Amino acid sequence: MLHGHGLYLEEHDAFRRTVRAVVEKEILPFVKEWEAREEFPRALFTRFGELGFLGLKYPVEYGGSAAGELYEAVLLEELGRCGSGGVSAGLGAQFTISTGPLHQFGTDAQKRRWLAPAIRGEKLGALGITEPDAGSDVAGLRTTARREGDSYVLNGSKTYITNGVRADFVVLAVKTDPAAGHKGLSMVVVEKGTPGFSVGRKLDKLGWRASDTAELFFEDCRVPAENLLGVEGQGFAQIMGNFQWERLSLALGAVGAMDDMLETVLAHVKSRRAFGQSLHQFQVVRHKLAELFTARESARQLTYHALRLHVAGEWAVAQTSMAKKVATETCCRVADECLQLHGGAGYMMEYDIQRHWRDARLGPIGGGTSEVMNEIIAKQLGL
Repeated sequence: MLHGHGLYLEEHDAFRRTVRAVVEKEILPFVKEWEAREEFPRALFTRFGELGFLGLKYPVEYGGSAAGELYEAVLLEELGRCGSGGVSAGLGAQFTISTGPLHQFGTDAQKRRWLAPAIRGEKLGALGITEPDAGSDVAGLRTTARREGDSYVLNGSKTYITNGVRADFVVLAVKTDPAAGHKGLSMVVVEKGTPGFSVGRKLDKLGWRASDTAELFFEDCRVPAENLLGVEGQGFAQIMGNFQWERLSLALGAVGAMDDMLETVLAHVKSRRAFGQSLHQFQVVRHKLAELFTARESARQLTYHALRLHVAGEWAVAQTSMAKKVATETCCRVADECLQLHGGAGYMMEYDIQRHWRDARLGPIGGGTSEVMNEIIAKQLGL
């Protein structure tokens, strides 16, 4: 087994080999070009659709394979090794966060309209939650949806939306009852081209540069009432349910990224010489690597533990939050130490480690900050 650890079976390892081959052949050679262009080709979504990668946990009747979340977990880990957080995030957003609510809460008609083409990679989706004044504090969202006859009229804005520039539809968190706090939240689907819906500037980011991240604006945007996901007023529970898999996906991606960084730095310290010997022969370097590999393995085991509980259907909010926090923070530390071990080369744009270092920094911020994870963990402890 490659990474079994009592969690993955032989068929998952076979799938891992397939994904790794695709990443090495169809993504890795082009990463630098896509990073420079600040966009990866839309055709990559279609390709992932053809490979069946976008519908691993979704039903066969909508084009999925119903293989299950463990297969998607393998995909997320391997995408973490692709060398570009932006490519990993853009692809991952399609099958983790934008289509998840459609699968869980959509009607058959909604699934045929948006989920099925998204699984094929023909329609791109985005999840619109974060706003200029509210992110992790979901109850503080201000974008409103006022019911008028057979429509909702939307007003407000969203920011930091992954795939927002190119999305064909956005699963949007809105306030249908602004006076009801978190009980007044709902989710609606807004399609590209709807009058009153506009995409602002493509945001300029420190890392994840190959992914598009957008500001979205809604001015008297009229959406059919049939675009409501599930029941009005249940948006908070819908968002929270989806957060668990999003946070696990970030943890899994961080584990994959650490694998890639540590393989790279190991090869580097074996090939570089200083003071008449190879870098890896210095005790300080060997011990540093021992610490980094131990930290990576600790993060992996906590992530796998949370994943095991999640796929078993157990209430694992605390463990998921712990895994997200530990894996993403450890990834930042590993990236920083690996850059240091590269010396001056690590500061040069031609070396991949600088991109890992920049990309890793989003981990403790996105999908709920580490501080919010601490608060969630504390609440689960009854504090």
